[in-house]
Amino acid sequence: MAEIIKEKVENFGLSAKERPKADFSEIGIVGCGRVGQQLAILFASRGMNVTFIELSDQLIQRAFKEIELELDERIAHWGLTSSEKRSIMSRITGTLEYKDLKNCDLVIETITTKSKLSALEKHRKIFEQIEKYVSPKTIIATNSATLSITEMASGLEHPERCVIMHFSTSARESTLVEVARSIYTTDEVCEDVRKFATLVGKDYVRVSESLGLVSVRTFVPMINEACNILTEMVSNIEDIDFIARKSMLLPMGPFELADRIGVDRLIRWLDNLYEEYGDKKFKASPILRRLYRAGYYGRKVGRGFYYYDEHGHKSGIAYTHVISETTCCE
Repeated sequence: MAEIIKEKVENFGLSAKERPKADFSEIGIVGCGRVGQQLAILFASRGMNVTFIELSDQLIQRAFKEIELELDERIAHWGLTSSEKRSIMSRITGTLEYKDLKNCDLVIETITTKSKLSALEKHRKIFEQIEKYVSPKTIIATNSATLSITEMASGLEHPERCVIMHFSTSARESTLVEVARSIYTTDEVCEDVRKFATLVGKDYVRVSESLGLVSVRTFVPMINEACNILTEMVSNIEDIDFIARKSMLLPMGPFELADRIGVDRLIRWLDNLYEEYGDKKFKASPILRRLYRAGYYGRKVGRGFYYYDEHGHKSGIAYTHVISETTCCE
């Protein structure tokens, strides 16, 4: 059988030179973990070409596999068609080279690191690498909510085009993107970011630069307090989640949310916030520390407060297993 050659529909019609370039037609993503994958799907589903950077071919292949699994899940729940899946996949490209971002209108980094100091330095180096290859008009953004965009942008040739764009990816239905400017960011860049948010169907909310912004500073203490309630044996994991969902009409309870976000990510956020503000409400609960040290990061590894099957559905309580493992060795 002859090899099937895939070509994008956009390649037909006007020549590349004659074809007018739409605003935000090329988007770059640095780091394609869970957040990067969600953003890649979002942008590609809006007709944008997405180029993501990873550290190895193995990580690129894993990202494609996980993106495909996510799209298959949506097809199974009638949220997508097979043809739409093929269209989305055709617009996403993985690479190891920053030079492949040269035509991007916006580049957003979504990397994760363990400590605040190493994270800040790593973000700065990533911003420098991006700036080396992209146009001076390309917007450079970070999805991080607990690091300073002013510090990240300092030292760049064009720091005025850098912003925080914190996409809420904890729930697929979320339509929020929080945007925070640095002391350098221009009004023009903020307006372009607002237009981009509208193009991808997001509600744009501008907030002042403050570690944690609004969303993280709001729900992280809730998860910490739920852990305190669990420690005091006021209730159990399932009932605390049930009460939160039914009494506050939340789509997920605090422990379900923690597993969705990732315990490792929560620990990083809490450490950054505690170092910045010194408030004990941001001091990570021993329960979260215990899960983190055991490698129970949540849905992405199949175990956190709950166990999860291969489709990401809850299949039992996992936290009690962590307790039994640690206490029997003491």
